[in-house]
Amino acid sequence: MAGRARGGQLLVAGHVNVDRFLRVERAPGPDRTVPVLAERTELGGTATNLARVARHYGVRVGLLARVGDGFPSEFTALLRKEGIDLRGLERVAGTPTPTCTILEESDGTTRMLMQQGPMANAGRPPLSGSWWRSYHWFHLGTGDPRRTLRLARVAGGAGRRVAFDPAQEIFYRWDRAALRRLVPWVDVLFGNRAEIEHAARCLGLRPPERLVEQLPLVVRTEGGGGATAFFRGGQVHAAAVRPRRVRSLVGAGDAFRGGFYAAWFEGARLGACLARGNRSARAWIEGHR
Repeated sequence: MAGRARGGQLLVAGHVNVDRFLRVERAPGPDRTVPVLAERTELGGTATNLARVARHYGVRVGLLARVGDGFPSEFTALLRKEGIDLRGLERVAGTPTPTCTILEESDGTTRMLMQQGPMANAGRPPLSGSWWRSYHWFHLGTGDPRRTLRLARVAGGAGRRVAFDPAQEIFYRWDRAALRRLVPWVDVLFGNRAEIEHAARCLGLRPPERLVEQLPLVVRTEGGGGATAFFRGGQVHAAAVRPRRVRSLVGAGDAFRGGFYAAWFEGARLGACLARGNRSARAWIEGHR
């Protein structure tokens, strides 16, 4: 059940997906077939997961994303029921809806195949009208870098705070030039160890802790190692909270961010924000969503 909004105002840009999970003993090799042991279909995507968790904790949150043909009406109804603002959800006719096919192997390995659909390109100008001006923070996640750059310029130019969270797309959709154009608009960078390391290399800043020379705050998730925040006055770390059982690791990082924002908007200290994010990720992994 969605909580009562408590002052946080967050617009999340990124993927709203149909997630199709296929459980297999192991992924097939070239020219081989393996049986599917179980399957399930869920509402997912980086933006969706983050927004739903943040809303659960009481954050006022909206989505900015593009879906296509075949996006289930029951998923739209669920998001509305949870109190998520969908004025920024664009349905693009004539394109497949973003769909992630996820192979879950018995040893815990996951492999993902992504149908981008309308998220493959920037599309029309992503902000029109004035409805978005009620949001104080913009979380810019996965999507076409051209679209992300437009959003950053509009949001930053309007005095909004901007967080950047490209996830794995930083490796194959972002180049050095685009990343360097974006950085002046960014207040917070989110990423795991590999993503933060890659961002630092692109910007010519090594070790990664030097990113704070250009970014006010860097939040690095570290899996079982917890999470660390770097800022110009130092750094703070919060230990991970070990899950009691594992339903799925997919989306745990998004859940971390949703919990982090909830504590952030409540005015918690940075260490407490990291700790809330870690607890939120654990709940997600355990299947308490």
